[in-house]
Amino acid sequence: MTATRTTDLLRDYQSYLRVEKGLRPLSCQAYQSDLLLFAEYLESMNTALLDARSEHVAGFLEHLNTHGVVSRSVARKLSCLRGFYKWLILDKRIHRDPTINMDSPSAWKILPKSLAQEDMTAMLDRARLLAEHPEADGIALRNYAILELLYAGGLRVSELTGLRVADLSLDAGRVLVRGKGDKERLVPLGQPAVAALRQYLDRGRAELARKARGAQGALFLSARGKPLTREYVWKLVRQYGASPHMLRHSAATHMVEHGADLRTVQTFLGHADIATTQVYTHVALGHLKAVVRQHHPRGKRS
Repeated sequence: MTATRTTDLLRDYQSYLRVEKGLRPLSCQAYQSDLLLFAEYLESMNTALLDARSEHVAGFLEHLNTHGVVSRSVARKLSCLRGFYKWLILDKRIHRDPTINMDSPSAWKILPKSLAQEDMTAMLDRARLLAEHPEADGIALRNYAILELLYAGGLRVSELTGLRVADLSLDAGRVLVRGKGDKERLVPLGQPAVAALRQYLDRGRAELARKARGAQGALFLSARGKPLTREYVWKLVRQYGASPHMLRHSAATHMVEHGADLRTVQTFLGHADIATTQVYTHVALGHLKAVVRQHHPRGKRS
């Protein structure tokens, strides 16, 4: 397969992901990057995407592993290849799927980093005190609302930056979130998050919106009155020693620690597959052990 044919093939797959699967541009770019990496590996093996066999896929995964790529990233790339070759089969471009029966790296066993509840509380208290200062401006009010919402709703950073004012239903204590593939879900919010958002809407956002036109209903605005970018939110959260992903995982971990079942956490996070949520299994088991030790007549140890 020539470089031109590879480019054409990947362009067709990109169109399929955007139009039929409804994936966002950043997700499409991630798939494109993974497939280009696999295509380069195949080229070194003197073969091409349409001619790949299971041994090529296995060799590629081993190549990634030996070069220090973490198992979670390897698993994501294998998932990308599975989707790609499933599409080729459905489109009748190939007759054999080289990823079938391929074992996935056990990436779900690695729990993402999360903050202890006391550390999470300390972070939010720090932001809250800045927002409650008599001279607090719209930026301080906005930052506190962002942190509360990321943690209270377990939102992805792309979900947060895509929010509009109209997506909030603060009287009902919930927000409409658009996740991967533009799938919508209603996320309940606790009282602290609702209060922070009300304060931001009443005072902070109005102040920021006056500085520019074109906000177009975006919930969170920059100092210039423009919708916030993903990169800006990452930088903001890092100033507090964390990341948006860390706050999302902290929310899920703390829910499980307090007894939430994995199906509920799956719905809360917007995971399409329960297998993605199984990363929190050992947290749930830890909670179960503690309950058994406390309440089961044979659970107490001497």
